[in-house]
Amino acid sequence: MGIKLRRLGRQEYQSCWQAMQDFTLSRDHSTADEIWIVEHDPVFTQGLNGKPEHLLQTSDIPLVNTDRGGQVTYHAPGQLVVYTLIDIQRRQLGVRQLVSILEQAMIDTLAQYGLQSEAKRDAPGVYIAGEKIGSVGLRIKKGSSYHGLSLNNCMDLLPFSYINPCGYQGLQVTQLADQGVHINTFELALPVVHSIIQALDSAAC
Repeated sequence: MGIKLRRLGRQEYQSCWQAMQDFTLSRDHSTADEIWIVEHDPVFTQGLNGKPEHLLQTSDIPLVNTDRGGQVTYHAPGQLVVYTLIDIQRRQLGVRQLVSILEQAMIDTLAQYGLQSEAKRDAPGVYIAGEKIGSVGLRIKKGSSYHGLSLNNCMDLLPFSYINPCGYQGLQVTQLADQGVHINTFELALPVVHSIIQALDSAAC
């Protein structure tokens, strides 16, 4: 069964999150998996086990308590967000496998632009020289995943200083633009999504 791609453009976070929940709760084993490509209005999102002390200062940027794993992070225009609505039970995938697929998709994409990056087993996400450029957060319900990954492209990184990104004090963040790569965010989505689909198809073989 193929995977449907949806290019959603710029979306307010909460309505997109609600749509992911609705899709997941209404799907059955005949429902095709979907990948959503989106950018969000500025927002902090706090994971299920998020600790309030990781929000270091308040601002006019809203904070949404969401149902993914992980701690607090930041979304804004210029950051690529890819949501993976995948029936992992049907594909016989473990959660850690899916996390690795998302991390590897970012690593492979960055390599195409000459950037060397790595994943860290104890701190999910993707890093360039110790600075975080990509994050992963998932929720599994009814044997299916939603939420996904975010990859910093060309955005205002200042609000990351208002938080301990992903719960790590002093963690520095970076983005493609700061690494000398200038690319449209939707164009950046193409190799990321291609890598995810290839990996999912390979896992299903």
